[in-house]
Order: sequence, then C-alpha cells, then structure tokens
Amino acid sequence: MTYIIAEPCVDLMDRSCVDVCPVDCIYQGGRKLYINPGECIECGACEPECPVDAIVLEQELTDEERPHLADNAAFFYETLPGRDAPLGEPGGAGAFGPVDIDTPLVAALPPRES
Repeated sequence: MTYIIAEPCVDLMDRSCVDVCPVDCIYQGGRKLYINPGECIECGACEPECPVDAIVLEQELTDEERPHLADNAAFFYETLPGRDAPLGEPGGAGAFGPVDIDTPLVAALPPRES
C-alpha cells in the first residue's frame, strides 16, 4: 500500500508535501505531482500538508480517485511520451528535478481555471 496524489493536484502543485517528505519521493510532472511507490516509506507526513486533500492512502481511495493509483505508478514504471525509458526509482526527486511531462490520464484533463 502507498500514498497517491489524485486529481485535485492537477494544475495546482502546491508543493507543501514535497517540503515535508523525509525520503524525497514526490516528483514533479508537467501539471501534477507524483509519489514514487517504490521510494515512499508510507510515513504519511505529506497527507496533512496538502491544501486540497489530493494525497490519499491507497486503501482509502474512493471510486473517483482509484484511476490515479495505476496512473501514479505509470508515471514511474511506464515509458512516458517523449521519453526513451521509464523513470523507475531515481532515488530522490530533488536531485532528479522536474520531469515536465505527465501521464496520458493527467495530460487529457482539461486545464483547471485559476
């Protein structure tokens, strides 16, 4: 079981969760943040920091949030558009830097009006 970041993060990316993550496992895509399921230690430090309640423990996902479980894993374990290989587990978002692309699910969402 792991934490995932769901749709409310799209086009917001507040990054408060990134600041409190003790293992630096929250990576930045183009429009959304993603938690690496292989690097997350499931401490839960990120969840209360999210101002839009986008971070959810896998076992507590609603039906509406459930597609983001596979989508979050796809960000790391499938080859994303414009990349030659999956990201995998790079060992820390800070050193790796922003990816600036998203999964097809997130890329297909209409832009959130600010």
